[in-house]
Amino acid sequence: MPDKQRVCLAYSGGLDTSCILAWLIEKGYDVICFMANIGQEEDFEAAKAKALKIGAKACYVENVIDEFVKNLCFPAIQCNASYENVYLLGTSLARPVIARAQIAVAQKEGCQFVSHGCTGKGNDQVRFELAFYALQPDIKIIAPWRIPEFYETFKGRNDLLDYASKQGIPVVSTKSKPWSMDENLAHCSYEAGILEDPDTTAPSDMWKLTADPITNAPDEPEDVTIDFEKGIPVKISSKSQNASGPTKLFLAANQLARKHGVGRIDIVENRFIGLKSRGCYETPGLTILRTAHIDLEGLVMDREIRALRDQFVTIGYSRILYNGLYYSPEREFLEASIVESQKPVNGTVRLRLYKGNCFVVGRSSTTSKLYDMSESSMDEIGAFEPSETGGFIKVQAIRLRKYGEAKKEAGIDLVQES
Repeated sequence: MPDKQRVCLAYSGGLDTSCILAWLIEKGYDVICFMANIGQEEDFEAAKAKALKIGAKACYVENVIDEFVKNLCFPAIQCNASYENVYLLGTSLARPVIARAQIAVAQKEGCQFVSHGCTGKGNDQVRFELAFYALQPDIKIIAPWRIPEFYETFKGRNDLLDYASKQGIPVVSTKSKPWSMDENLAHCSYEAGILEDPDTTAPSDMWKLTADPITNAPDEPEDVTIDFEKGIPVKISSKSQNASGPTKLFLAANQLARKHGVGRIDIVENRFIGLKSRGCYETPGLTILRTAHIDLEGLVMDREIRALRDQFVTIGYSRILYNGLYYSPEREFLEASIVESQKPVNGTVRLRLYKGNCFVVGRSSTTSKLYDMSESSMDEIGAFEPSETGGFIKVQAIRLRKYGEAKKEAGIDLVQES
């Protein structure tokens, strides 16, 4: 008999992928399960044991934490990445490193196919598959949630729960709490179930990472100091934390922000495929690191470079991450621009964390000369000559005077216009 075809399945141990594993085996495939340790709080050994019990031929658990922090989170901080001004891209950031590690396992095991548990309505199917095709152009993909036989059998989470029960597959999700979760070192996301009604308040017991800012966060604020070199955080310190090195620093930032309830958002976003989606996100450490970075740039970064970076690089890089185009020439181009823009971003920012808030209380830099206290002071003239400002204003007013004259000729009184 010919060898069975082999599939490398992105496995989480949760409801969807456990059912997909059993379903693929029923369809006659040899399944190699792949799990990425990307900093989520998870019992990997238990999940691995579950996969093998269901029938997987092997289950790999690949640690990609350091790669995730250095190659994805830090560049995102350097360019202040965010999608639609609020979402810090915690899920999107994880997908490139997961996809790369999965393809590596698929190649090692001689798999003709890779598979995932992404829904047919979500962004992740796009993110993973675009990455797969860039990393191995001839790979074949099995996406069960786009196969009619699968999605007509499993019309919702309750059908999956019933199937799991019949197959003897233990799952965390229940019919009383059917929201979906996705966690990594940077964040945890919540969607589906009762959260699909955008006017339904997220249950207080849903939030996994952060203390409730109102009821459980400390009554005393905590000051935090973060040092940056070329836009990358290199040290974090407070009364309870002192850490350096990418992953240790990120973990310390997480602990501080989680303790004080920092980093929760509840939004409706525009998915890449055209649908709107309600999502709740906890992004603790990344929130305070990004807040500090944005503030330091105000002190040390050239105005025109910052404006160009904000307009083109920040927006462009954020869309690339959100839309799943990490393995692309445009991402390489923009990352080179990020590195160049961050050369002067060296210094220290002091934050104060208190009940869900992250306040900036001070910043300094020993390398930047752009901020001059003497020139900026209202109490001394310094090297700045105030009389020269009049000429600057007159030059700036040339086109505005022409605008006012044109309005007047058209019979429009700007003073009376409301």
